[in-house]
Amino acid sequence: MAVYTVTVATGKSEYSGTNNYIFVTLVGEERESERTLLDNPGLDFCRGAVDQYKVTSPSHLGSLLLVRLEKQRYWLEDNWFCRYVTVEPPGGDKVLTFPCYRWLIGDVKVEIREGTAKTLSDDSVPQLLAHRKMELQERQAAYRWVTWSPGMPRCIDAETEADLPQDVRFDNEKRSDFEHSLHYKLAISFGKSWSDLDDFKRIFWKLRSPIAEYCMEHWKEDGFFGYQCMNGSNPRMIQRCKKLPENFPVVPDMVQSSMTPRTNLDKELKAGNIYLLDYAIMDGVPTNTIRGKPQYIAAPLCLLYQHPDDGLIPIAIQLEQTRGLDTPIFLPKDPPLAWLLAKMWVRHSEFQVFQLLSHLLRTHLVIEVFCVATLRQLPAVHPIYKVSLIIQNCSFQLVLDSDWLIFFGRGGILQIFVTGMVGLYYQSDHDVQEDLELQAWIRDISQEGFTELPNFGLPSKLGTREELSTLLSVAIFSSTAQHAATNNGQFDWCAWVPNTPCTMRQPAPTDKDAVTMELIMATLPDVSQSCVQMAITWHLGRAQPDAIPLGQYAEEHFTEGRAQELIDRFTAELKEIEKHIASQNEGLELQYLFLLPSRIENSITI
Repeated sequence: MAVYTVTVATGKSEYSGTNNYIFVTLVGEERESERTLLDNPGLDFCRGAVDQYKVTSPSHLGSLLLVRLEKQRYWLEDNWFCRYVTVEPPGGDKVLTFPCYRWLIGDVKVEIREGTAKTLSDDSVPQLLAHRKMELQERQAAYRWVTWSPGMPRCIDAETEADLPQDVRFDNEKRSDFEHSLHYKLAISFGKSWSDLDDFKRIFWKLRSPIAEYCMEHWKEDGFFGYQCMNGSNPRMIQRCKKLPENFPVVPDMVQSSMTPRTNLDKELKAGNIYLLDYAIMDGVPTNTIRGKPQYIAAPLCLLYQHPDDGLIPIAIQLEQTRGLDTPIFLPKDPPLAWLLAKMWVRHSEFQVFQLLSHLLRTHLVIEVFCVATLRQLPAVHPIYKVSLIIQNCSFQLVLDSDWLIFFGRGGILQIFVTGMVGLYYQSDHDVQEDLELQAWIRDISQEGFTELPNFGLPSKLGTREELSTLLSVAIFSSTAQHAATNNGQFDWCAWVPNTPCTMRQPAPTDKDAVTMELIMATLPDVSQSCVQMAITWHLGRAQPDAIPLGQYAEEHFTEGRAQELIDRFTAELKEIEKHIASQNEGLELQYLFLLPSRIENSITI
């Protein structure tokens, strides 16, 4: 008689436990164990429990291939989340870990493999090859592509969160937190305009942050406007300007008063001290209507100058892309309210671009393509599936649940970390080329996920380890550091609504002398819109209650020592980066801490 010690770990989140029947069968290369009901005295499979059982077999099973888990209804259906199963064979052999990390729903049977990562060529046992094939067939039926909108990355075929498989939904605590906090904050709505700028402080009394308070005090300053172009939620827009655009007819005399003596615009252009914000992408975008009232957008051009004493400052703003008599160029020497409103319009365009493009498109929607392809084409035992789990958790959720539409560097620590993992499982470029599952994965990404974007630039096959490492590094960067840079500061920069208004209720001004405080207040978001802006940016930009920092992973999918060593090294290097960033911020009046590794989540989860 061979006796195996089996340990079963239940999930830690709310409702992970079950009172249904749980059976286990150990599948070996030579035979299977008895189908065993897991039933200790007392309660089994409680939330967070780690329960131990004995499973017997008339003789040794041979090399363990699979653990088969079965759940059967008792009185009422009660879903169960299994974290992992460990098996200690008789005779004191090495304990084997079988990662699960999935929900068992209904009367269901699942088979899980031991956690050592293996490519298709590493498997030769017919049972394991069949298991890989069956797993992918089931996943491809559950995770299907759909075109959300022409010209956009494709996404998972689901109208609401309820349409998603349970394994990729919010857990219960996160859903409750999401719904409670958002409902509470959106309950305050009045539907009327503010009287003056100070009135915005009336919704600023409770939800605050040091940066948001600084923003409230300094938002009118040109230097702070320029600071946000580099250190705000969207540093992607600013670019060095060597030659002025033809549709932005700024002449040296216009901006001379903003420059130091003995220099001029032409000299500063050649010296590389002139920068441009160009929101041409906003030109011609259809506008929205809220409660029957039209809203307005602009497509500004903003010229900035790196002043040797005052820092980066705006020196000229044009609010439309077409030059003309009705498109004045606003300057710092203009009437103060005209210049202030022009800057507000630039910041309004900034809000649209950073929320829809830099945040939603370039992180959530792009990464969703990788997530769906990973679930469809790579079995759980595949090493790239395990690496991809770093970027995978809940990346679908923003589109489904919301109405709101460089410190790592792509050659830095992430590249080193991923290159180490790739080199661990692919000894040569030939190994990459011959991995049929991997090639199916990149085809699904390029030919299905990005089929609406033929110029996106991804190949349909991977030829080298370097190509694979680069692709994974960019994906992980986009879902960690880049997402943190655009998401985590949005409350800080947008909570003071006049600094970054979410909508504008009057057209862009065409006459500098006609700008009054009454026009400004009629243009800025009303009370209701302001409350929504503050609530949404607080909810999305705050530190999430269930946040897991980069380099820390609640689910242990890699069980082999060499992979764990790479992860440990990566974690140690992140701690050194944390110290370096903290030291650079010491003594600064306005600290930039969004890219501290401890404040970057290890995946997109909101």
